[in-house]
Amino acid sequence: MGTRDVILDAAATVMAERGLANVTTRQIAQAAGFTEAALYKHFSNKADLLVAVMRERSPGFTPLAQALNARAGTGTVADNLAGVARAAIALYSKGFPMFASMFADPATLAVHKEELLHQGTGPHKANEAVAAYLRAEQKLGRLRPEADVTAAAGLLLGACFQYAFLGHMSPPAERDDDAAAASFVRALLQSLAS
Repeated sequence: MGTRDVILDAAATVMAERGLANVTTRQIAQAAGFTEAALYKHFSNKADLLVAVMRERSPGFTPLAQALNARAGTGTVADNLAGVARAAIALYSKGFPMFASMFADPATLAVHKEELLHQGTGPHKANEAVAAYLRAEQKLGRLRPEADVTAAAGLLLGACFQYAFLGHMSPPAERDDDAAAASFVRALLQSLAS
């Protein structure tokens, strides 16, 4: 593993534990076992480092979202959407402390938004991927043709985000992410299924 990867791993860990606002590049470099100078050979500033962590160390929702369209007509719609919901819950649960920290620092948020624009990506891509999958299922007759798939995608991912948020805000309790994902999908399919 190269120096850049070690720094990214350390930054992801330190930022998740302490939040962006409470972490310094010196702490990140120390956690990685390098000097701050080594960190700045790979990243121009803390905002640049955070954007790289978000892009390269987030849980694997993006590959699942990209693969959804190919799943149309395979398996069941409920199983396919439950997989999306579980991936979204994992992403939002793991990433929420980092997302919140990013919004607390306007400079970092601006750099992050600029990088997303430059790459042609962003959180809206997950909604678009789920809506495209649902649209493909509509064409196959597995969902009602008049169903609003854009709203359905937003409702599913929004429920997952809210569930993850509440997990961070509520007293520790036993969570059942699989049951939550299945429940969200069941409720959603009541308005979508043919």
